[in-house]
Amino acid sequence: MKKVLEEIQYLDWNNSNQIIKKAYEAGLFVLIIGPKGTGKTSLVRDFAKINNISLESINFSLRTRESHLVGTKTLTDGTVSFDEGILIKSMRSGNLLYLDEVNAAEADVLLRLDEALDDRRQIVLKEATGEVVKAKEDWFVIATINPLTHSGTKELPPQILSRFPVRIRLEYPPEEIELDIVKKYVSGNHESEIIQGIKLANTLRQAAAVEELFYSPSLRETIAFGKLLDKEVSPREAANMVFGNVYTQWGDIEYQKVSDIITSMFRS
Repeated sequence: MKKVLEEIQYLDWNNSNQIIKKAYEAGLFVLIIGPKGTGKTSLVRDFAKINNISLESINFSLRTRESHLVGTKTLTDGTVSFDEGILIKSMRSGNLLYLDEVNAAEADVLLRLDEALDDRRQIVLKEATGEVVKAKEDWFVIATINPLTHSGTKELPPQILSRFPVRIRLEYPPEEIELDIVKKYVSGNHESEIIQGIKLANTLRQAAAVEELFYSPSLRETIAFGKLLDKEVSPREAANMVFGNVYTQWGDIEYQKVSDIITSMFRS
């Protein structure tokens, strides 16, 4: 039977949910720090679901503008109105606001965000009526950042960092935990092959950490590896498809390094 991703429970291997819960009860915003594909977004969604909290989210990039946060004026049938952005809507409703990859945002966007995140928890709608919007008492914010080694990321200004006094470091889980995670997504009995795939992923992650390789595979990729095994793809072929071929992006030498590693780990 095909599994539905939304029904698979997040495996909270380092008790992060409990840390977030304590921060929520104390009214302290949370920053989750870790590389892509370590389950940061899944953790936030799981926290919201467990605690029955409505979730609003925005993923930051160089294209994110103040208007996405605060809102923008619109003209409809000759009438000018103001469509509030996700930040304002979240403050008014008291929902959980998830700021994904916030260290990819431009400085002007962070400036408006900082205004809302300080101890007063309010923002002036200078784009519209000048109204002072004050957040509901239970308004809660969780942000995530990727390490500066990831492309498109920037160092967060100290004043923004200080708005998130509770910090969670989320790394790739131990191999036995990653195996448990992958097994949630596959139906076949491929434990030994999945273990080998996880060992390969960790070998590539360690090489990327010391800048011997350009790319570090995520949990998504070990899950994809397991799913391909379910479809009767051989372990070596699945490893090439999921872990190996992407390195072609950085040229033949980079690809050959990884191809040699795969060949040594998957003989057949």
